[in-house]
Amino acid sequence: MINKMMKINFFLVAIFLTSFSSNAQSKFGMDSVACIENLSLFREYYKQKNYVDALIPWRWTFNNCPKSSGNIYKNGPKIFKERMKIDKENKSAYLDTIMMIFDQRIKYFGKEGYVLGLKGYELVISDKRRSSEALSILDKSINLDGNNSDFRAVYGYVKAMVNLEKLGEKSKKDVLEAYARISDIIDYNIVNESKVTKYFIQYAEKIENLFTPYANCEDLVFLFSAKFDPTTNDISFLKRVTKVLENKNCTSEKLFFDASSRLYQLDPSASSADKMAKMSIAKGKYSDAIEFAKKATEMEEVKNQRAIYYLGLADAYRNAGSFLLARNAVYSALELRNGWGEAYLNLGNIYVSGAKICDGDFEKSTVYWVAVDSFSRALADKDTKSRASKSINTYSKYFPTKETCFFNGVESGKSHTIGCWINKATTARTSD
Repeated sequence: MINKMMKINFFLVAIFLTSFSSNAQSKFGMDSVACIENLSLFREYYKQKNYVDALIPWRWTFNNCPKSSGNIYKNGPKIFKERMKIDKENKSAYLDTIMMIFDQRIKYFGKEGYVLGLKGYELVISDKRRSSEALSILDKSINLDGNNSDFRAVYGYVKAMVNLEKLGEKSKKDVLEAYARISDIIDYNIVNESKVTKYFIQYAEKIENLFTPYANCEDLVFLFSAKFDPTTNDISFLKRVTKVLENKNCTSEKLFFDASSRLYQLDPSASSADKMAKMSIAKGKYSDAIEFAKKATEMEEVKNQRAIYYLGLADAYRNAGSFLLARNAVYSALELRNGWGEAYLNLGNIYVSGAKICDGDFEKSTVYWVAVDSFSRALADKDTKSRASKSINTYSKYFPTKETCFFNGVESGKSHTIGCWINKATTARTSD
């Protein structure tokens, strides 16, 4: 049933038609009244997100007055994407219709590069089996628009390439080259701020997630070094470089040092302070690492992220040989994230590292009891369960033997307080 809003709309249309000029036929076709009515009707339904009822008047305008409005082509894909959700058996046919809509949009309204970008993007996210077709479309789009390419086009291009690599139709080298090609476009649109900059920043992260599994440190350094300028003021680029290198454990690379230093100069944030701490650890400058890590924890306001930075501080203390302070930093992280498996793994590793400063072989071997206790706490976190299990299996082998415990007056299964810097009670266990 047509609601009151639609009746008002049709009344306005009727007024408009009384003064409708003779040249309207060139735009709306021979039946201009029907064109305007159906265009208005489908738009009203569309605005109300009533895509089912919008379909019939939309189809009429698409077939009978294709030049009447760009909204036919802007709104059409959404209507059919909703149909795909309802009628999954005919998904392929609806997707073909969406592709046809984009083709007709180019025919009547131009902007070929931009529209091809949308077309290829919709194709690759809707059906990965058609990634080869999507890649061809997106390649043409990027060739036409260059730095003016749409953010969806550059994302779709990498997505299609990765899909094809997984199918064995493209190689790792192809993925690296695809990223190198579109990274310049991303940088251009981030540096030259515009209304689309925020979208390029968002999609840059999605693209990095697609790309980084295919690149090792050598690949990443090669790609980013060619673009890195020590005097750059491009904070977004520096953040992207340091994040990717950090995620791939490339923090000992000179490029990471240089990019992190420049980022901290330009943007002394909690994140950049954390990266400076990691860089300092890699260089063996542990005092500097501790200071930067402290700044990261002090500057961060988000609890979960601050907990992560406390583990960074713990790592700095551990490398400096300050095991008690390292443990305290982990405790601070656990206060923010109760039961966090990553923190318990970190704590176990601190005990393992700190065993070496304890006196005597027996006391050193008992430290592995509390280390395994910590690893066991990490079993409850699904994200760390597998790693915790491996650590338990590894370090349980270093428990003292029954004979060693007997000669030191310790009984397996009984409580025992470990001295040294640890001063913690645990249950005695043996390796045999």
